[in-house]
Amino acid sequence: MEAAVGTVSWLLGKAITKLSDELVTAFVASSELGHNFQSIKLRLTYTLGLLQEAQRRDMRNSDGSALQSLLADLSKKADEAEDVLDEIHYFLIQDQLDGTSEAAVQEPATPQVGDVLRAHARDGRHAVRHTVGNCLQCFCFCSPTKDGDSAAVNITTKSHTTAMPNSGNDSRPIDRLPFNRIAMSNRIKSIVEEMNSICEPVSNLLNIANQSSAETSTTVTLNRPTTGSIVVQDKLLGRNDIFEQTVTALTCGMYHTETLSVLPLVGPGGIGKTTFTQHLCNDKRTEAHFTVKVWVCVSTDFDVLKLTRQIHSCIPATENEDSNFKNETSNLDQLQKSVADRLKSKRFLVVLDDIWKCNSASDWNNLLAPFRKGEIKGNMVLVTTRFPFIAHMVKTTDPVELKGLEPDVFFELFEGCIFGDRKPADYEDGLIDIARDISKKLKGSPLAANTVGRLLNKNISWEYWVGVLEKNEWQNAKGADDIMPSLKISYDYLPFLLKICFSYCALFPEDYKFYNFEITSFWTAIGILDSSYQNDKNYLEELVDNGFLTKGVDRSGDEYYVMHDLFHELSRNVSSQECVNISSFSFSADNIPHSVQHLSITTKDIYDGSFEEEMGKLKSKMDIGNLRTLMIFGLHDNRIANILKG
Repeated sequence: MEAAVGTVSWLLGKAITKLSDELVTAFVASSELGHNFQSIKLRLTYTLGLLQEAQRRDMRNSDGSALQSLLADLSKKADEAEDVLDEIHYFLIQDQLDGTSEAAVQEPATPQVGDVLRAHARDGRHAVRHTVGNCLQCFCFCSPTKDGDSAAVNITTKSHTTAMPNSGNDSRPIDRLPFNRIAMSNRIKSIVEEMNSICEPVSNLLNIANQSSAETSTTVTLNRPTTGSIVVQDKLLGRNDIFEQTVTALTCGMYHTETLSVLPLVGPGGIGKTTFTQHLCNDKRTEAHFTVKVWVCVSTDFDVLKLTRQIHSCIPATENEDSNFKNETSNLDQLQKSVADRLKSKRFLVVLDDIWKCNSASDWNNLLAPFRKGEIKGNMVLVTTRFPFIAHMVKTTDPVELKGLEPDVFFELFEGCIFGDRKPADYEDGLIDIARDISKKLKGSPLAANTVGRLLNKNISWEYWVGVLEKNEWQNAKGADDIMPSLKISYDYLPFLLKICFSYCALFPEDYKFYNFEITSFWTAIGILDSSYQNDKNYLEELVDNGFLTKGVDRSGDEYYVMHDLFHELSRNVSSQECVNISSFSFSADNIPHSVQHLSITTKDIYDGSFEEEMGKLKSKMDIGNLRTLMIFGLHDNRIANILKG
């Protein structure tokens, strides 16, 4: 629900920004909407404020289905508002380019408006960027090169009838679309009135009207499971080499010259960080090496006093310690002095599991202050986190990065999750091949193995397993210990703009290499980023910091970004109603929602009859006027063009 509210808020914010543009303002003031201009802007701003207030509230107790439907309607109207404002902008600039006056600003517009129009008209690309409503942006990408790279060969914007130029120097003629001032004015009025009619029931459902901010402000928190040091999974599969290296480093390796070292273990949700750390703590060599072991599950609540109190309660008191000292004290200074005193002559291992946030480096150093007072060297703090930026902030040594298990080892784990110790007699006859095909989709994630293993165990039959394979049913598992919910809480934790950037990555094929300029241009073209965006903020780097992407360097020495395993499926999951990637090799039009606005096609060498047939079905069921983006990856020629046009 929060995502739906955020999306509509974002769309409305874009519409209000466009309404504030001096060109559009001048048109509205010069048409019969002049007296209603401020009212229109006020109503849009009110709607935006309503939704922003909704975002600050806990939506879990609201009427979800009714509110979701209303928000979908409001989202559509916000889209229409942006379209019509873009259309006005386009026609105004087109007048200047062609020397016509079909949409020209009339009295009582200010004299300066003409200068503004002429300034905009000098940049032909500006006219291209502000396309007519219901035009679609077509991005064509070349087929993969020998080393697997796939780069954009051009980025153009096309109307349904005529290709617009890609450069300000291209003087090819562009078909003119008719402009009707009265019809345009009526469209704006109608959209705003319809948005107003939706606002009232939304307001009623949210119980926002006439309530004080004290009554409506509720903090939404992420609930994370509590963990402990006791091993849950008896056998640690597929991590022998890195496990042995880590145990050796902890007990007789590189950390013995320092009083305190901090070793982060980092990886995406469900990859096995906690299980790996539990086995580290319970290894006989570790137990013999550290006199004191402390395990604290941090989660989303990084409170120095609370964490110090928990750590203090896990450390045995000294013989001469005041027996009246209470661990519940709220005095951080007393707690830290007691922790330092208890650990002073002991070698200790402190595990801080599942850290989601730390407000500042000073908070982190404050938490570690008593640990640095020890008289024994080789003390260790292990930190597990899914966020690379957390690992970078706390580390004193290179982090241990946990990735997906190797295929053979993962399949052994997967079989254990399905059957336990007993496989059915007929498993080798046919089910094993389906199990292997399913396991390939799970990208080596232990949590995914558990999720899908439970699902397959419900019905051990060929028909059911094939259905799971073809429909990816494991993506719909809703339990807190299932893979998609585990990954989605990472997505929920992102700032809203990063959520939008991430969700639109669903349009790209798996393992696609993102280059900064290319993806930033894409985000700008479809309106996620403002066209005045400057390269002072790298959103790809922020997605890396949050664990959604990893970085690499290609053969030319250029940096690229690749989406983490399973996060590509998450991006498809969270954007499934708006963004769809289909394959020319295999797809079903019945699985494409009517609401899709952004479509990409990954083409193969052969466009068989089924692809052409399914594309025909798709075009008959889809609202083409609602389609804003079309992207093509791989091989494309006249055959694919004819299929798309036919």
